[in-house]
Amino acid sequence: MASQSTVEAWLTWAFSPSISAILVTLVISLLSPILIHIYLYRKAQSKELPSFLLLGPSGAGKTTLLTLFANGTPSTTHTSQEPQTALCRLPSTVRSSEDRYRSEHDTSSRSQPQFLLVDTPGHGKLRHHAVTSLTSPGSLKGLIFVVDSAATSSSAGLTAAAEYLYDILLILQKRHTHSKTSKDPTALPVLIAANKQDVFTSLPTGLVKSKLEEEIARVRQTRSKGLLDSGIGMEDANVGDEEGNWLGEYGAREFGFGQMEEHGVDVRVAGGNVRGEGEGEGRVEEWWGWVGENL
Repeated sequence: MASQSTVEAWLTWAFSPSISAILVTLVISLLSPILIHIYLYRKAQSKELPSFLLLGPSGAGKTTLLTLFANGTPSTTHTSQEPQTALCRLPSTVRSSEDRYRSEHDTSSRSQPQFLLVDTPGHGKLRHHAVTSLTSPGSLKGLIFVVDSAATSSSAGLTAAAEYLYDILLILQKRHTHSKTSKDPTALPVLIAANKQDVFTSLPTGLVKSKLEEEIARVRQTRSKGLLDSGIGMEDANVGDEEGNWLGEYGAREFGFGQMEEHGVDVRVAGGNVRGEGEGEGRVEEWWGWVGENL
């Protein structure tokens, strides 16, 4: 009976014309839709995991890296014909962006966020899968472009990697410069993973970087000449077309990955090897570290 009386007294007050009851009702009616919106927004966000895109020429080791990140050990793989997605978790030994200010002496457990790793085919006829992911990035946090450090020692292998990387960087550059809103699109950092560093014929990471930059500069000159030969850029009205298809600093003779920073693209080159001795895990600490920084 006492509880019933309390409810009746509360309802009487709530529906009374008193100032306090009106103010409380007003606050509740204003805050309720805001709180519901925040709840639904966070719930929708939690369902969409961050993702990273694996790209690179065929045979570079993308699918093997996918199995290593997902299962902890590399597995025997075959050339991919379609995209593959794996659910991965950041190791406890790797700092995520949430732990960037954590003290080295902090012994509490670190966050281990989950993410999706999307492997795309490296064959030229199947690279449209990667392009589609770049034009509709969604929850994409970054790109991992895998190259074979041994293959880049040959002119054919170097050219194949540089031409593909050129196309990817140009898409990211256009995505930034052609944005139709005042707010720049979310930046997509790029990690060039120089794989197979354990192979005797592989090039050191620094040399892989410089050779890719030199080859991209040659690709840029060749494609620019192709545009001029076709008539694009010969008239003042078409100068913008030539500049829009020029990767990096317009008119520069040499190319460096640092030129991409002006277009909101941070490019980092890090060496490693997916496979170690036998079938064991190789050296991928720098790659894990890059993923953690961008989660």
